[in-house]
Amino acid sequence: MVPLRLLLWSARWAILGSADSALWGVKSIKGSCHNFCTAVSEDVTYEELKNRLNSKSIMLIDVREKWEILEYGKIPGSVNIPLAEVSEALQMNPKAFHEKYNEAKPSRSDRLVFSCVAGVRSKKALDTAISLGFSSAQHYAGGWKEWATYECSEKKERN
Repeated sequence: MVPLRLLLWSARWAILGSADSALWGVKSIKGSCHNFCTAVSEDVTYEELKNRLNSKSIMLIDVREKWEILEYGKIPGSVNIPLAEVSEALQMNPKAFHEKYNEAKPSRSDRLVFSCVAGVRSKKALDTAISLGFSSAQHYAGGWKEWATYECSEKKERN
């Protein structure tokens, strides 16, 4: 039996340390029976995301797993909806969505931005949202890694 600590380490390494391992799910989408469209919308940069969060003009959905949020942190103002729940969450009735995520359910015309660690899972979530009619959805391709890097350097500059 493999110790739980080893399994968690392996998962973290796959997500954070290796692009090849983190991309494992891309092939399964191409071969699945779902017709995920490729979103036409542009990626959101760090500066754009920061400005939109400050103006409260978007809903930022972090599609990482809960343990990742707890261990590494999150972008302030983001809502955690793991990738496996995105499709179901975006199709929930507003009351059920609010009860589960403690936020108002976005409408199809709301501006959504998806994020993850480095853009792989957020792109999948974006494709799912677009296929469900969320036409103003985008994703932050830099993800948590880029956000944390910029935030750390900004804090150093201020000190």
